[in-house]
Amino acid sequence: MFNRFILIVVFVPLAVILIALAVANRELVAFTLDPFNPGNPKLTLTLPLFIFLFVALAIGMVVGSLATWVKQGRYRKLARQRGVEAENLRQAVSRVPAAPQGSAPGTALSKPTA
Repeated sequence: MFNRFILIVVFVPLAVILIALAVANRELVAFTLDPFNPGNPKLTLTLPLFIFLFVALAIGMVVGSLATWVKQGRYRKLARQRGVEAENLRQAVSRVPAAPQGSAPGTALSKPTA
């Protein structure tokens, strides 16, 4: 239900806005990588403006995702360490012998010898 709500409230208006943006910006625009010679045809790309906008949006999403992934690396490492510690604890608990039937709780372990 929540996924459908997010789809309707967020993605449908976003799609409408992006489609309107693409329709309004269909004219060809020259994008050049040579600031000193803007007419250089080898380093100039001519495409509709909306393509440049969508590519910039996609690059921004990828760079933002990578930055978030790198920033949260220490938390993933900590979670992996805690997972290993939890697994070691589970294995240690499974090696402890079971308490005999009818014994009081907490008396499953033998008394230490001096």
